Amino acid sequence: MTNQFTEKLSTQASTSLLSLAISPARVIRGCGVLQRLGEAIAHLGKRPLIVGGDRTLAMSETHLQPVLEQQQLEFAQASYGTDCSEASLKYLRKAAKEHQADMIIGIGGGKALDTAKLVAHQLQLPVVTIPTSGATCAAWTALSNVYSEQGAFLYDVPLDTCPDLLILDYDIVKTAPEYTLVAGIGDAIAKWYEASVSSGDSEQTLIIAAVQQARVLRDILFQKSAMALKQPGSEAWREVVDATVLLAGVIGGLGGAQCRTVAAHAVHNGLTHVCGGKSIHGEKVSYGILVQLRLEEMVAGNKLAAAARQQLLKFYTEIGLPQKLADLGLGNITLQELQTAAQISLAPHSDIHRLPFQVALEQLMAAMVSTTAPIETKETINILSTRGINKEGEEAQE
Repeated sequence: MTNQFTEKLSTQASTSLLSLAISPARVIRGCGVLQRLGEAIAHLGKRPLIVGGDRTLAMSETHLQPVLEQQQLEFAQASYGTDCSEASLKYLRKAAKEHQADMIIGIGGGKALDTAKLVAHQLQLPVVTIPTSGATCAAWTALSNVYSEQGAFLYDVPLDTCPDLLILDYDIVKTAPEYTLVAGIGDAIAKWYEASVSSGDSEQTLIIAAVQQARVLRDILFQKSAMALKQPGSEAWREVVDATVLLAGVIGGLGGAQCRTVAAHAVHNGLTHVCGGKSIHGEKVSYGILVQLRLEEMVAGNKLAAAARQQLLKFYTEIGLPQKLADLGLGNITLQELQTAAQISLAPHSDIHRLPFQVALEQLMAAMVSTTAPIETKETINILSTRGINKEGEEAQE
């Protein structure tokens, strides 16, 4: 009886208590702002460890280190390597302890910032995030993704809080290659397609707000992305960077995990196990949106999803996002690799199960090879047949 009561009480507590990490404690954005923010950084600690990749650590020598020197901060720096991996995290925790760091500064793209946030979380230190591109909202979120040494997604770690300080310096972001912002647009626009299908019918106030913000985010990107890419540094460009780095993070903060990722990110996770470093995060996610819409179209008979997919294909063509496996460098993917990616995407705890319908392996494989198909319902069987896949999603015997 006592055990039953304890179990019931625990269940009640878990449903009545909701902890949300909605936003960084402070967000500062503008052109050239980093060089003026030494005091804001110094307020958080005196012995920072700078975490980044090799390229961004070199950049920090020009943009960040003089700012820290002006405040007489005793800093050290360490590279996260190529991924936010368990080995990298272990190395960086050791580096932080040896330096007696009292804060972490992450500078770079999504993986660098995820690594910096997670190291800070594990050591219970404040963290500053300085994104160097518009490729993800990692600078904002209370979440880190952990990968294998080979770049395969393993798991994500919810963090207690968002970063203590986010510095978005447009002059730094402007130096990033164009494809990083294109990928960021693909990652950000997924928020609408995933949040609307998983949470569009929710009656919870904050989730309703998150879904509506995702709609606003989508509309901003549809309207301004092409102009932004043509005019780096322009007002439209800054608005798109704000959308990919900041507003995308707001949606996950307000809506929680159920608004954050569904099938598009699940497909991304599966693809990381077969494609290595042939494409970056937002590119795989944007392809995953098309796969998700294709599933809604094929499995649920959703005509609106079919129309949305065609709309996205036109948008992708305009700004250069991948539309099919070949665009991700996977034009020669084997049947076994395709099946592996699909199986991982369908793992028991995968976000794909937030879809309002069940997805079978052969259905996901069919969707993955037909993202550019015209609006119709019978072509999938033919596509599968030409690739030698039977109804169980296994290689057909000749």
